[in-house]
Amino acid sequence: MLAFPRAKINLGLNVLSRRPDGFHAIESVFVPVPLNDALEVIIAPELGTNGLEYTRSGIPIPGDPIADLCYKAVRLLQRDRDLPGLRMHLHKVIPMGAGLGGGSSDGAHTLRLINTLCQLGLPYDELGRLALALGSDCPFFLQEHPCIVRGRGEVLSPVDLDLTGTWIVLMNPGIHVRTAEVFKHTIPTGTTWDIEGIIRNGPSASWHKELPNTMEAHVLEAHPMVGSLKGILLRMGAYYAAMSGSGSTVFGLFKEEPALPRLPAEVTAWKLRP
Repeated sequence: MLAFPRAKINLGLNVLSRRPDGFHAIESVFVPVPLNDALEVIIAPELGTNGLEYTRSGIPIPGDPIADLCYKAVRLLQRDRDLPGLRMHLHKVIPMGAGLGGGSSDGAHTLRLINTLCQLGLPYDELGRLALALGSDCPFFLQEHPCIVRGRGEVLSPVDLDLTGTWIVLMNPGIHVRTAEVFKHTIPTGTTWDIEGIIRNGPSASWHKELPNTMEAHVLEAHPMVGSLKGILLRMGAYYAAMSGSGSTVFGLFKEEPALPRLPAEVTAWKLRP
């Protein structure tokens, strides 16, 4: 069985406060975009009960495979039930440490895929609990619809945000940004936004002021290339440009198909339509 985990972008990211549990309270709009990894899982009886063979290709993923969220998702499911032997392969396209949620999407899709493949019958709420145990962004990727995201990432409110006809340009400078480090250097605002009101009338150039990414300040100072790419997007005519999540990817929204300029060799760019 095959799945294609999507990336996401953030329309605004407001870090509100540090919670007693050590996480941060946020609010943002998560929007899935058509930049996909590929994940395949098949039943392999010869591996025995709870056996797992996991391989990866595409963008090299540092570290032991047992540390990534696909592997952890399988082991999380196996805590409370026996699963048949499984062979799993991930082909990685979404860059890591890029603010696009690729790892979280992979983990969430592993839960979804195995739930279906092995006919576990787990309801959405149970999958959501397991996804949150994997990571704060994971619950969002159990569905494929724009959502206002609150709490530490688990409070989801689907919204009718229509970006049909919009062109999205992603630019990734090849810099791995550690989320924990960015949170450490982000000053919480302590003030909530009227996100529902801001997005009610659809895409707008006013989003620049109304939906900033409050994590940008540290990343743009620590990694000037990220700020340079955001500037390029604005000069290209983006009506909204921002860093996605904790970075390092920046994106721009365009009403017309833009022409990509010549970019430094280390920068990867994608031109997408949702």
